[in-house]
Amino acid sequence: MKASTQPSGGPKNAVEKKGKPVAALRLRRIIGLVFALLLLAVVVFLSLMIGAKPLPFEVVWNALFSSTNSYDYTIIHESRIPRTIIALAAGPAFGLAGAVIQALTRNPLADPGILGVNAGAAFAVALAVGVFSITSISSYIWFALVGAFIATVAIYFISGGAGRKSPTPAQITLAGVAMAAALDGITTALSLTNSRAFAGMLNWRVGSLARKSLEDLWPIMPFLAVGILIALAIAPALNAMAYGDDRAASLGVNVKMIRIFGLVSITLLAGGATAIAGPIIFIGLMVPHAVRWFIGPDQPWIFIYSLIVAPLILLLSDIIGRIVLSSGEVPVGIITGFVGAPVLLILVRRRKVSSL
Repeated sequence: MKASTQPSGGPKNAVEKKGKPVAALRLRRIIGLVFALLLLAVVVFLSLMIGAKPLPFEVVWNALFSSTNSYDYTIIHESRIPRTIIALAAGPAFGLAGAVIQALTRNPLADPGILGVNAGAAFAVALAVGVFSITSISSYIWFALVGAFIATVAIYFISGGAGRKSPTPAQITLAGVAMAAALDGITTALSLTNSRAFAGMLNWRVGSLARKSLEDLWPIMPFLAVGILIALAIAPALNAMAYGDDRAASLGVNVKMIRIFGLVSITLLAGGATAIAGPIIFIGLMVPHAVRWFIGPDQPWIFIYSLIVAPLILLLSDIIGRIVLSSGEVPVGIITGFVGAPVLLILVRRRKVSSL
């Protein structure tokens, strides 16, 4: 009789034991993704129902699938559907931009708002409105993209990215906060000294989804789509870069090209979303951290979850802003600030920030 060469506690059992948690994690990610999609569908419908005039489910349903000349039909099609679709476009862009910039810089506190990328886009839009008298989104989208790109590159080089060693998270954060503060100050001064810029940017600067049409969104969609595709394409390489540039290069990753594509993706996503919705902060910080706590540090999964959870948070904040005051609406950018500040404090107080 031939004796077994596989001891009871050998490699085979070790693989089986290791395979069970991996399979369980994969199942949890899939179930969580389905649940997030269902929750997003519910929130989309709530966004169509809740507002200055609450509308019952039946009215919204009939307005979606039939054509009438009622006042409720006009509210849904002229106001609530456009702002909901804009949230579904800008939310993923903000969330994914945050996920990419956190993975690219290996900085868990990175966010397009905190690091000044949104401030760069806002400053460029202020120039377009105040100096060049440009008021249409299809025109100043180019200023927003250029401003976001220059801010991103400037922060990277100021923090020491041109050297042989990658900048530390603290260096990038300090450079970004300084850049954001300087650009915000200049943008505010420009708005206060130029009545045209002040009037044109009053509602936009705090971040708002209201009083915008789908015609404002269409010119931006190609930029957001390209930014999302680039981010999803480089996600596996960012997994390898989490172990360091040298390790990633040994695995066949072209680190320099991934960084360039990452910067292009951040510019398109943050610049495009800021152009349509204003410089909304904390979405890009909160969402990647929240999903990372649930699904782990795998970048492709973080990116996919960010595409779904970010518009969910943005729409919920927008709904809260519509009902929190009886006298009118609170812009969504203010609500995300109230929600994001406690999240940032929790991150600071955690002994170990969720790993990248």
